[in-house]
Amino acid sequence: MSQIPHLPVLRLGRSYASLEQSEVKDYRTGEVRAVMSTVNAGIVRKDLQKLGQARAALNRFTVSELMEISAKAGDLFFKGTLPLGDRGHTQSAEEYVHTLSTTSGLPYVMVRRNMVKIHYALTHMTEILNGLSRGLDLSILDRGYGEQFGTKLSFFPTAHALGLVMPSNSPAVNSLWVPAISLKTPVIIKPGKEEPWTPFRLIQAFIAAGVPSEAFGFYPTDHEGAATILNTCGRALIFGDKSTTQQYASNPGIQVHGPGWSKFLIGDDQIENWPDFIEVMVASISDNGGRSCINASAVIVPKYAAEIADALAQRLGALVPTAPDDPEARLSGFANPKMADYIDSQLEDGLNVPGAEDVTAKYRTGPRKITGDLGVFLKPTIIRCDSFQHPLSNREFLCPYASVVQVPQSEMVRSIGYTLACSAITKDPAFIAQLEASTEIDRLNIGPVSTMKISWDQPHEGNMFEFLWQRRSIERAW
Repeated sequence: MSQIPHLPVLRLGRSYASLEQSEVKDYRTGEVRAVMSTVNAGIVRKDLQKLGQARAALNRFTVSELMEISAKAGDLFFKGTLPLGDRGHTQSAEEYVHTLSTTSGLPYVMVRRNMVKIHYALTHMTEILNGLSRGLDLSILDRGYGEQFGTKLSFFPTAHALGLVMPSNSPAVNSLWVPAISLKTPVIIKPGKEEPWTPFRLIQAFIAAGVPSEAFGFYPTDHEGAATILNTCGRALIFGDKSTTQQYASNPGIQVHGPGWSKFLIGDDQIENWPDFIEVMVASISDNGGRSCINASAVIVPKYAAEIADALAQRLGALVPTAPDDPEARLSGFANPKMADYIDSQLEDGLNVPGAEDVTAKYRTGPRKITGDLGVFLKPTIIRCDSFQHPLSNREFLCPYASVVQVPQSEMVRSIGYTLACSAITKDPAFIAQLEASTEIDRLNIGPVSTMKISWDQPHEGNMFEFLWQRRSIERAW
């Protein structure tokens, strides 16, 4: 058996070793952790002509059966030993944690927290789909029609498959696609370059639990291949920065998961109590290494901006990189050092524009970006901005970062723009009504709730049930 695992292309039930292969390396040592076959858009296009067979394989099961299988897959993913490639290698749960950390930069403790989120999604699929479908009798999807709430109901699938162009920054984003299997929808995945491990392990867990292998495509490919997946499956998810995702923003068949620009607000009625909320603000900004789209990247307050920025900077500014197996690790390394260079330069460029101060500078030792035996890291940065028009006031970076901006409560909702997750500290009914009426806030938390908290039975970024199934009118005379 070769010492280096080989991750093959999974071509709807068939493993395929390509002549073209890429290496997945330890971001610190350069050690090759696996080789991964890659394919061009032609192969992807050819295989996607067979999606009807993939869907037929899932249609042999009821939704209820697939939800039970999903729960088994969750336990296998979380604690099982599963195949790793086609050379006889296997991977235990602990080996998965270690390997993912070495190629992504996430410390072990954060990988495990991401695993917990994925496991929860898989093992609570009944609860999740009940919430997303608003209590629909899901056996109606098996029959194609039925009656509930005194109403005739019929649903049809919106897509041949769910296409996925996955990132490398946070494994928990894979929890967004796992309901597709219970909803009888094949998944076609282009994995992230540094993070093939989570989607590959999930596929193996599903197969071991009883899902036909024909329901899965795993296609490491180039930009043309990714575009083929996005434009052929009928429904797709893409993850990335604004430059990557903006070309798909107007396509209703493609759900864009770009920057979240999530925010933390304090209202006039609670601002005098701001010290009570520092811990939940710190968690919103820094949990998961600041890598999530629901990490708060701006704190908006009606007064005390300087004091709040200083308090956040004191809590975050002294954080330093630690060994990946440190259970108290708070920062993530950068598998791509060029990304750290880019972020650092963007921050310095923004600070050259009058009206912004790096408040963390006085609390950290040494530069923001550091390179050493542990890898490349960016220390947390808290910027106090004089106005919400400053270029650093509404930015998002792959590290613990937030601006603190003073804005009158009467102008907050109008000023903040698109916000994926918003935590608002207020008991003011009029302000709450304003927030609830906003067309630009996707998920709203009222009270001291971290922006990082999600409810699996409520969509925080698109409803997978409504994305994959659509109601139709039906009248049956026979």
